[in-house]
Amino acid sequence: MGIFAVLALPLLLFGISGIIYIYQSVRWLLSKSAVQNKVVVITDAISGLGKECSRVFHNGGARLVLCGRTWEKLEALYDALINVADPSVTYAPKLILLDITDINCIRDVAKEIVNCYGCVDILINNASMKVKGAVQSISLELDKKIMDANYFGPITLTKAILPNMIARRTGQIVLINSIQGKIGIPFRAAYAASKHAAVGFFDCLRAEMEEFDISVSTVNPTFILHRNVTNLAVSLAEYLFTTIPSDVSDCLKVAYGVHPVEVAEEVLRTVSSKKQEVLMANPIPRAAVYIRTFFPELFFAIVASGIREKQKTEEEN
Repeated sequence: MGIFAVLALPLLLFGISGIIYIYQSVRWLLSKSAVQNKVVVITDAISGLGKECSRVFHNGGARLVLCGRTWEKLEALYDALINVADPSVTYAPKLILLDITDINCIRDVAKEIVNCYGCVDILINNASMKVKGAVQSISLELDKKIMDANYFGPITLTKAILPNMIARRTGQIVLINSIQGKIGIPFRAAYAASKHAAVGFFDCLRAEMEEFDISVSTVNPTFILHRNVTNLAVSLAEYLFTTIPSDVSDCLKVAYGVHPVEVAEEVLRTVSSKKQEVLMANPIPRAAVYIRTFFPELFFAIVASGIREKQKTEEEN
């Protein structure tokens, strides 16, 4: 009886782990099958996240249309996808040059995109531009450039693709946005404003497209990790609680960020399940969103306190 009691808990945990693993595996397989033969357009496919999205959708058997600003990088991505995938179950991607900040050219490029296969099943708006700095130090020209990249570009492309989806009464539009579309973080005013604007547009679009059976999804990760951790956006914790010593700053950036692979796989699951909105955040950033919503005065006080402490530390150093 004693031995059984000792073994019961490990066996129970093992059994639960096995069930979770099987569930996740089945869910992943279903997600991949949901995009098989679908025409999937990915903007800024040559970015870190764009490459991972291209990989998971390509492996899922999607007919990809990959968009990017640099032809050489698009060709390199094409070669990478072709070399690692099974050609019997995948399609060779189509490549399209697209600068999402060049608003005047987007409609013409959209025609090229639709002409690749005659339709678009899934549009993934992934292109984005970041900037960091105090409001008074960012020029109005740069503010406008950020809005073009993060708001006007994606909505212009979306509006150009929509008629094709509406005519077929089917389709899905995915916006890969940011937690900063939910809360504003100091020294990122232009970026946060563009992300807030995008959330507002796609929230309205979601309601309007329901009658046409067109799904609209937004995926909001915290900070997407890259190989060079020192180039990451500063963690929310640096502003929400207290100033964090520089020697642990990188560790926090990793702790509160998400890897491009995680985001790409979540995008695939979002497409499969047609989720309306996903927030990819660890407890502290997630809590910040809720505090901002239900206790705005507390949120602003904490953020202001964090900035004062940061400035004080910089002055002392």
